[in-house]
Amino acid sequence: MDMGVQFLTDVGFPIAVTFYLLHRIEGKLDILIETIHQLPEKRA
Repeated sequence: MDMGVQFLTDVGFPIAVTFYLLHRIEGKLDILIETIHQLPEKRA
């Protein structure tokens, strides 16, 4: 039982933090991509 809890602590927490950060960054990346696509239109 202790080994299972230790595994979840060692592996589960970093996975949860990674998914949380990816979820937060995803929206900002979408805005950045849209802005990059609009650059040629604004330069013309």
